[in-house]
Amino acid sequence: MYFNSKGSDEITYDAIVIGSGISGGWAVKELTEKGLKVLLLERGRMLKHGDYPTANLDTWDVPNRGKLTEKEWIDYPKQRRTGYTVTQFTKHLWVKDTEHPYEETKPFNWIRGYHLGGRSIMWGKHCYRWSDIDFNANLKDGIGVDWPIRYADIKPWYDYVEAFAGISGQKEGHKQTPDGVYQPPFKLNCVEQSAREAVMKAFGGARIITPGRVAHITKAGGHNGRGTCLTRNRCIRGCPFGAYFSSNAATIPPAEQTGNLTIRPNSIAHSLTFDNDSQKATGVNVIDAVTKETFEFKAKIIFCNASALNSAAILMNSTSDRFPNGMGNDSGELGHNVMDHHFQIGARGIYEGFEDKYYKGRKPAGFFIPRFRNIDSGSTVKEFIRGYGFQGGARREGWHRPAEAKFGVALKEELKHPGKWGMSMTAFGECLPYHENKMTLRYDKLDKWGLPTIDLDVEWKENEWAMRKDMSVTAAEMLDAAGFKDIQEYDNKKNAPGNGIHEMGTARMGKDPKTSVLNKWNQIHAVKNVFVTDGACMTSAANQNPSITYMALTARAADYAVKQLNNGSL
Repeated sequence: MYFNSKGSDEITYDAIVIGSGISGGWAVKELTEKGLKVLLLERGRMLKHGDYPTANLDTWDVPNRGKLTEKEWIDYPKQRRTGYTVTQFTKHLWVKDTEHPYEETKPFNWIRGYHLGGRSIMWGKHCYRWSDIDFNANLKDGIGVDWPIRYADIKPWYDYVEAFAGISGQKEGHKQTPDGVYQPPFKLNCVEQSAREAVMKAFGGARIITPGRVAHITKAGGHNGRGTCLTRNRCIRGCPFGAYFSSNAATIPPAEQTGNLTIRPNSIAHSLTFDNDSQKATGVNVIDAVTKETFEFKAKIIFCNASALNSAAILMNSTSDRFPNGMGNDSGELGHNVMDHHFQIGARGIYEGFEDKYYKGRKPAGFFIPRFRNIDSGSTVKEFIRGYGFQGGARREGWHRPAEAKFGVALKEELKHPGKWGMSMTAFGECLPYHENKMTLRYDKLDKWGLPTIDLDVEWKENEWAMRKDMSVTAAEMLDAAGFKDIQEYDNKKNAPGNGIHEMGTARMGKDPKTSVLNKWNQIHAVKNVFVTDGACMTSAANQNPSITYMALTARAADYAVKQLNNGSL
């Protein structure tokens, strides 16, 4: 059901979910299926599954072969710095920097999508479980605060969300990245398979090249009628087949089927209301993005899933006599400990051989190399703590490759045949949780809805820079061991926080209310009916893509919330 009235203060829902991205979609699915009447607030426009206008377009169907014009780039000055987000195929999905401004004390590339489904439409879909190596890391290293959960707490929820979402992958038995519930993998091509065998031999099995574990259905049947991946690799435009996981294709439809879901798009949630007598939140204050009318919607429980930075901003803006510095901010940690993954560093090389081999389709995932630094006594290095993994792939040069000085028929004949094999691997490294890496609200610089803008003060520090010195070296080592030639290391030294699109940590979980915002159930310590299960809740960053962990934490928290509501504890 879609919300199309002006609303009423008298309307009270069992639950309100703020944000419809990866975690928000899971929240509405779980809460509605457990019988709750749920209001889903999305600050962006309605976007129904299948409404993907560029999904079937070819390069020649859009202007400039997909590139933006200089005039268009004026609206994306910060996203332009990334070099990989906005194109003619995706410009309707990413927000314009000029319409949604933010401030930067230090460079931060904040990449957002405001519409139903949020960034679940455009995400990279890589899904890697965390292990106890990750959940124990802060305690072991004396960094930040200890996670209030361990792998055993979240394992059954990983199982649950993976089985529903559809994750393709291959089991390997590596403790640092536990195996999951998988669909058949996208198989390694001949060069990737050759590299796998050579790298395993050269490094005694400590480094392994495995097919990327991605949220794509590869086996027909089940999954609420979603299709299987056709290996078009146009995922970022929206998948009309629903083959990859998105809120629009996967979690919102079953929530709608319950009859318990109300969706209100164009609804900018900016703060929560608090009742001092009950010590609970009573509702969500909303501005209509189109009309600028204001509303308050009431609920028994509230899930904040607006993304790490926006969820923190909502809580920071929720001031009261009890919480003068933001709801749940007794610890002073709200808005602090901003993390992302640092990457855009690795190596590439050319492979001589397999000229008689090719591949079919454009698979949406290459390979993954799990972390191999600092996982046990035999892999410890002294230069830095934590570690990194790699993602990459091998492919043959196409017709657009640099060609010899030929013309006419001779040139056409050469370009009819594929060129050399090449392979690249890019490292994704862990960022530590630093209190001084923070966001603040600028009430002196308001957006067009009269709300404070976010100011980001985040940077890589000594441990991240030390880790980067190792990343490209080990990438080149593996390429060399696999027989590649012309190996080149690369490092985008301008790689700023935000580029990984894995913002985390602004309302971290912890055991002690004096040093954290949320408890082990993702509840605000002092406001038991408010849950935060998006990237804001993360206590450390690991090196793996975090979205499958958001899904598992959300399903776990929703199950707990409903049980607490039903027994009268909320």
